[in-house]
Amino acid sequence: MAALAWLLIPLLAAVGAAIWGSWAGRHRTTGDVSELAGYARFREAMEKEHSS
Repeated sequence: MAALAWLLIPLLAAVGAAIWGSWAGRHRTTGDVSELAGYARFREAMEKEHSS
């Protein structure tokens, strides 16, 4: 029974690592479009102020 417990520890660690890896590697694309648009507006405003 003790040997089974020692075999379950690495198995549970591998399952936990797989779950964490899938969570860490997920695609996070929400908000990028609005942030890029805001950055473009910021650059345009800085160019207008600099050229005047």
